[in-house]
Amino acid sequence: MQSLKEDGLFNYECCYQCGISLDRSELEAQRCNQCTIDPPHFDKTYCLDRYGGALQNAIHQLKYQKRLAYAHGLACVWNETFSEQLKTIYANYLLPVPLSTHKLSARGFNQSWEIARRIDCKSSTQKLPHALKRKHHEFGQAGGRLSTRRLAIQGVFYLDIDFIKILRDQRVIVFDDVMTSGATLNEIARVLKDNGVLHVINWVVLRTAKVPHV
Repeated sequence: MQSLKEDGLFNYECCYQCGISLDRSELEAQRCNQCTIDPPHFDKTYCLDRYGGALQNAIHQLKYQKRLAYAHGLACVWNETFSEQLKTIYANYLLPVPLSTHKLSARGFNQSWEIARRIDCKSSTQKLPHALKRKHHEFGQAGGRLSTRRLAIQGVFYLDIDFIKILRDQRVIVFDDVMTSGATLNEIARVLKDNGVLHVINWVVLRTAKVPHV
């Protein structure tokens, strides 16, 4: 995806599938080599900005200082940037990436849901904050290689039994605050498609640079 923002914050071209910034050799296909060689389970990714850019501090203030006002600010930037572009995307449901019960209790809120609940989308797209569930595990993803992240995240996510039939044969948006390697969103997309979801789109506030694959 190439951003339409005019103020210079978003001036890169991205892989349509995973949202990573493209190398010059990848521009024609609009898809990175990694997605071509090893396609992820999700179908498309839209990201607002790069991690390390102007919005990183806002994410940190929200997540680690528990300043919920920043969720409103981030949602406003999202809506102003994507107000027309993403409203045209058809999806039946929007699901935030969940926290485990342990992490949710410690933090007091799910930062992805706090942003997602404030963003604009089509009136036909229903937001389901409790459909996806996450088991607690101690693995920390920061700094890990892609293969290690993917292995560690397997089996962590599952669908609440009450939503399995609802989501079957549907198009789903998954919303996350930060996409690093894509391992988390790939595992979520795998779980969704294994349960009959037809199409999975990622909406992400910040996307990090490439991480080692092996």
